[in-house]
Amino acid sequence: MVIAIDPELNKLSKEECELRLEAFEGRIARGDKVEATDWMPQEYRNQLIRLIHVHANSEICGALPEGKWIPHAPSFKRKMALLAKVQDEVGHAQLLYRAAETLGASREQMIEDLISGKSKFSNVFHYPAEIWTDVAIIAWLIDGAAIVNQMMMSDGSYGPYARALKRICYEEAFHLKHGYEMVVTIAQGTKKQREMLQDSLNRWWPPIMMFHGPSDKESKHTSMLVQWGVKLKTNDEQRQQFLRQFVPKMIDLGLKIPDPNLRLDKESGDWLYTEPDWSEFKRVVNGGGPASGDRVATRKLAHEEGRWVREALSAAAANQPVPMPTMTN
Repeated sequence: MVIAIDPELNKLSKEECELRLEAFEGRIARGDKVEATDWMPQEYRNQLIRLIHVHANSEICGALPEGKWIPHAPSFKRKMALLAKVQDEVGHAQLLYRAAETLGASREQMIEDLISGKSKFSNVFHYPAEIWTDVAIIAWLIDGAAIVNQMMMSDGSYGPYARALKRICYEEAFHLKHGYEMVVTIAQGTKKQREMLQDSLNRWWPPIMMFHGPSDKESKHTSMLVQWGVKLKTNDEQRQQFLRQFVPKMIDLGLKIPDPNLRLDKESGDWLYTEPDWSEFKRVVNGGGPASGDRVATRKLAHEEGRWVREALSAAAANQPVPMPTMTN
């Protein structure tokens, strides 16, 4: 179902719009949830569609780095766990596209924007998983960073998005345990395994530090999202939460943090770190990452190969003959 935008809003006077906005912001201040059929400012709607669209794209593209390792998992246990995790990520994308649809977005257009390279997805999924220990770092630290973000927004102001995130966070908690168990096992392994784990952490550290988005002084959207209760913490606050939660565990496992400037400020309780290269972040999320082309091409191929399923469902709904799939070599 797609929720139509109320055409009567265009007929409101400036004073009436201001009154509605005041009432809307009052509801958010009280902690009320905004539902799909409620009045909302157009900019609130636009920001949510942008945010949820990127999030959904990130889930469906985020299944790809780990998915390529399913045939190469070192044990049947690891293979089954990875299969379940990848399946979960794709399911999360479907929940999120559905949440965006409640705001009037078209799922077909969102997918088309992704496979045409028009829309964005998270910076970390523009990089390749080169070795098996990359899978462990992704499952532990990237999923951990995602949980920091998603747990915060699961208490956000837009009801359909918040409820989807609560279910997603429940499953992500299992992903985090899976990743941590993998990292612990490798960290207790051979010298070569520990070196591979450290190498993975070294390569993934810069993208992970950019995961929560540009610093608050650089971000174009954070202040508005916080003002309207979609985000309850800024990008920098989320980054600090991630560091407080995961840096001590990395150190306990004997891993060396790949930032020589990282240290705890005992007075403020904040971690001080080397500022990420935000020019790289912008280049990567705009399709300039080392695996950006592969990610989009893979999603495009999957979309094309699934076309017959969508056509069959449409035909069945319209009581028309169901087309057969086209066989390809």
